[in-house]
Amino acid sequence: MNRNRPLLLLAVALAACLAWSAPEYAAAERNIILATTTSTQDSGLLDVLIPAFEKKTGYFVKTIAVGSGQAMAMGRKGEADVLLVHSPEAERVFMAEGFGTGRRLVMHNDFIIVGPAADRAGIAGMKSAVGAFRKIAASQALFMSRGDSSGTDAKEKAIWRAAGIKPEGQKWYQETGLGMGQTLNVASEKQGYTLSDRGTYLALKKRLDLTIQVQGDRGLLNIYHVIEVNPEKWPKVNAAGAKAFAAFVTAPDTQAVIGAFGVDKLGSHLFFPDAEKREEDLGR
Repeated sequence: MNRNRPLLLLAVALAACLAWSAPEYAAAERNIILATTTSTQDSGLLDVLIPAFEKKTGYFVKTIAVGSGQAMAMGRKGEADVLLVHSPEAERVFMAEGFGTGRRLVMHNDFIIVGPAADRAGIAGMKSAVGAFRKIAASQALFMSRGDSSGTDAKEKAIWRAAGIKPEGQKWYQETGLGMGQTLNVASEKQGYTLSDRGTYLALKKRLDLTIQVQGDRGLLNIYHVIEVNPEKWPKVNAAGAKAFAAFVTAPDTQAVIGAFGVDKLGSHLFFPDAEKREEDLGR
């Protein structure tokens, strides 16, 4: 019996293992997980940006479209490498707790209040979101809330608080627990009001029986940031991939694409590019 046979077999097995593990590791390094809002998905913007990013950088993106709150929860657990979200107050808490290493302004659009043309609450043309919510509550007109801890949900709840109204538990106030596109569909079917980001509404407008009732309130600005998840909290985070994505969405060429998105098909800007701007200057 060859006494060296076990050693030879071990060496062969080790070489095979190394031969397979190195490419697999390299492939894993080229994958990144993007946790983002349903509005970036439902509007169609990611269908343009992600393929361009993958082609330019060689990274492969797995996109998980949820509410901003859920996206940040994924970041807190190390389940995402990079976030594209629109809930500024929650984002600041996320950063203060050390879960993000970089937060960059990407773009904005605005929130709008949409509802049926019959407009039971009589809010059409109002400039105050708070005033409109008060009239909806007073008329007990049906209001569909996302109720999903998203950036849109956080904005809606803030408006109710500013109006001094607690709608939860009222028969006219219903939570869908769904993303923006699905909530718009439910509001259209039930002929209720809802708060929406403009981009998703415009992208789906043709199939909705809803009109814009309230817009133009500066308090309805909808601001998006890209956040890199902190690898010191979660060593498995693909920090290089996250940095590459953040750099891509804030680069001049990509910002131009964001600014032009929707104009050719919908005749309107769905998002306004904001890289290098200051958040406090938006909407002025």
